[in-house]
Amino acid sequence: MTSTHQFVKQLEAHVHERLAGLDLLKEPEIGAVDRLEIVRRLKMALKNELEASEIAAVWIPTTPEIEVKLALARQVGDEAKHYKLIEDHLTKMGADLAGFNPSADGYGPMFQLLAGFKTTVERIGAAQFTRESLALKKNEQFIEFCEAAGDRATAKLYRESIQPDEEWHVRLGRTVLEKYATTPELQAQARSAVEAVLDLAVKVQNKQFKEMKVSHAPGC
Repeated sequence: MTSTHQFVKQLEAHVHERLAGLDLLKEPEIGAVDRLEIVRRLKMALKNELEASEIAAVWIPTTPEIEVKLALARQVGDEAKHYKLIEDHLTKMGADLAGFNPSADGYGPMFQLLAGFKTTVERIGAAQFTRESLALKKNEQFIEFCEAAGDRATAKLYRESIQPDEEWHVRLGRTVLEKYATTPELQAQARSAVEAVLDLAVKVQNKQFKEMKVSHAPGC
């Protein structure tokens, strides 16, 4: 059997390789950007943050490992904090959030996929290890978008207040998989969950790019 350290190292390399492909699905040049376009993407971020907080909360009661349970609780708070930071930032930008409900259209496909996982290695492999790596990638793209558009305040918010938490979430994913993906069966579960998230991420990115004309959208 592959050692847990080697397993996680190989899985991480695979995730990074797949996520690097998302750079091919970007607008080639950003150019002039209307403030409303940044507002639109930040509203998408509110939905992502809310769902990230909620799925972690949903998992807490059925997670047997105490340290993982507590880590999920921290993530609930992190994502809720991000939501509030973005909401406050939108208000400062003059955006009208009256009547805006990011949950109005129901849960997105990523939440629905994550909600189906039952074991800790599946959940952590899918969410913290992979989706949060995706969030780091998407946020990097969004920071690039904001800087090119001249919106340094939004870029700073993401770089200094949101990305450090996302990095911690990814480290949590690595730590948990190294500790608990201890059998070929558990490693197979984690690998399958990771692949499912990566496949969905590519589909969602393609849909946003083709139908919504959005590529540099923030993650969670």
